[in-house]
Amino acid sequence: MQGGSSGIGYGLKYQARCISDVKADTDHTSFITGTLSLREENEVHLIRLSSGGTELICEGLFSHPNEIWDLASCPFDQRIFSTVFSTGESYGAAIWQIPELYGQLNSPQLEQIASLDAHVGKINCVLWWPSGRHDKLISIDDENLLLWSLDCLKKVAQVQSKESAGMLHYLSSGAWDPHDVNAVAATCESSVQFWDLRTMKKANSIEHAHIRKANYDVKKKHMLVTAEDESGIHVWDLRKPKIPVKELPGHMHWTWAVTCNPEYDGLILSAGTDSTVNLWLAPTSASDESTSGSIAESPTQQADPLLNSYSDYEDSVYGLAWSSREPWIFASLSYDGRVVVESIKPFLSRK
Repeated sequence: MQGGSSGIGYGLKYQARCISDVKADTDHTSFITGTLSLREENEVHLIRLSSGGTELICEGLFSHPNEIWDLASCPFDQRIFSTVFSTGESYGAAIWQIPELYGQLNSPQLEQIASLDAHVGKINCVLWWPSGRHDKLISIDDENLLLWSLDCLKKVAQVQSKESAGMLHYLSSGAWDPHDVNAVAATCESSVQFWDLRTMKKANSIEHAHIRKANYDVKKKHMLVTAEDESGIHVWDLRKPKIPVKELPGHMHWTWAVTCNPEYDGLILSAGTDSTVNLWLAPTSASDESTSGSIAESPTQQADPLLNSYSDYEDSVYGLAWSSREPWIFASLSYDGRVVVESIKPFLSRK
């Protein structure tokens, strides 16, 4: 099924490429995003969906000193988030706290809780454990994986352990297993490496070319979805990692982002440099097929894994985020700074 966007839009002032669901905000459907301007003062936007679901409201607008390449909201404190940023000459990462707003829109400066300054190369991402409160963080640069101990009250982050991926590996991104606090997947150009944080050693790997992003299935243990430059989207059962259990065609150009729905089995979002967001239904077992009728409305939709293609974008789409509070809602972010929030309720069964 093809179709343009019928969603709710919000425009950033500058280009952008990262957006995050504010999971810890249990009262609102909220997202946080940041801009990517080399010459202008960058901004962090805290946006919320109105109670009627008809508009996106800016709840806070904050200056950020450098262009933002990665942003992630803390899963247990809605005022805390991380950024990876570039000064144009070097990369850094920090943990920030949003000040109390007291009804103000243009708020006081962000408060820096800690600087993740143990990296010497290009930092790619910061990972929070997605399944609850945890005092550890992970940061990944081109060559290393670092485990941090974070104390927000004392405003300090210390490296607990550090390990190199090896001379022939170039790390690009990662995902923390929501089912196992000691398991992390790190992507590189030719594989996904699985790390055991207790030993800081690689436990296993998937050897596959040009993997750009990975995302664990929150609803199912051992399931991982990967986005690959040219070969599309693969779904893996990590108990048998030789071949994927499901293959989806991906995008007309590079498949840049992929994420699993936090509530509905088999629902996957992907985005790419073809200026398109795709919604997939990809159950991975016979038992899933029997329950997938609660998601798809018709046998035709069940037969075709592509439920919808949102193509009303004018630039590459790099950012995707499901709402954990309302899992039938997702936000997308295109490089021109356009946020679009969509509802997938038309594809859920009417009970």
